[in-house]
Amino acid sequence: MKRLIAAFMAAVLLVCAGCGISQTTKEQEQTRTFIDSCGREVEVPATITKVAVSGPAAQIVLFALAPELLVGISSQWSEAALEYIPETYASLPVLGQLYGGKGDLNAEALLSSGAQVVIDIGETKDGIDQDMDQLQQQTGIPFVHISMTLSELPETYEMLGTLLERQEAAAELSTYCGQVYGRAVELSGSVEKVKCLYLLGDTGCNVIAQGSYHSEVLDLLTDNQAVVDSPSSKGTGNEVSMEQILLWDPEYILFAPDSIYDSVGDDPLWQQLTAIRTGQYSRVPEGPYNWMGFPPSAQRLLGMLWLGWVLYPDDCGYDLYEEVRQYFELFYHVDLSQEQFEKLIG
Repeated sequence: MKRLIAAFMAAVLLVCAGCGISQTTKEQEQTRTFIDSCGREVEVPATITKVAVSGPAAQIVLFALAPELLVGISSQWSEAALEYIPETYASLPVLGQLYGGKGDLNAEALLSSGAQVVIDIGETKDGIDQDMDQLQQQTGIPFVHISMTLSELPETYEMLGTLLERQEAAAELSTYCGQVYGRAVELSGSVEKVKCLYLLGDTGCNVIAQGSYHSEVLDLLTDNQAVVDSPSSKGTGNEVSMEQILLWDPEYILFAPDSIYDSVGDDPLWQQLTAIRTGQYSRVPEGPYNWMGFPPSAQRLLGMLWLGWVLYPDDCGYDLYEEVRQYFELFYHVDLSQEQFEKLIG
């Protein structure tokens, strides 16, 4: 991570020296103080109209509240995603991302985008306050970090609403997040949790381990069998052996969208697992993003709704289409049809 930050800052210096792009000077505009999740007092413009994000997790959260403020996106929309994204935002320039993935945030594109602030949303890792300070010093653009876990999502939107002066719209999203999460917590406490694994990777031998940042939905609604010594903080999870998966032998298996779901039903090795042999396995929905959290952002609310409906249909007490339709209206600003819904959940 530190290498990515250093590489980006080196690129900033080269761009500033070679292209004559000047750093933002706060003296040219009125400012106010915003206190981010690290406790940093950051001077930001009094009125913010142009925003860049550090990566896809922040992009998903911001897109729900104020997509018109985005000066760019972290990565190109996939063809599948464009079905659910309004055309207005389909052609936004790609700025890259700072954390995770390729760590390919484009210094020149960021500095020339006119962004008044760069917003980072996600896990509050050790040293992130120093990262934000260094990036802000080198670019002349305010960098703010807002913490986000599933339980914190209401507060995440409240903080974002304060930063962007969109308190009323943020309050609506905050209330929604709190209601969906609260209902999942209630469901979790009222059922006997299903023993489950979430598998991903080309061979299906990577797991989302219990206690990791990416396992929040899984740990809340299932008895996550993937207990390992050092849970990975990466979206690729922890690699384990097939022998270990056979030893865990869960009641239900979730496969990532790009994993080996299509082939396991006919594979003699996988047929040794009770869940595969009895047909108790599913592919996680994807559109525009993986519903279970790659990246781990607000779309995990969809993952909670879907997983509760899949594992506890007699107890969840809601119409999944209506729930997903409401989410797409609030977070993607589109009216999801029944046909689109059926396509998403397979």
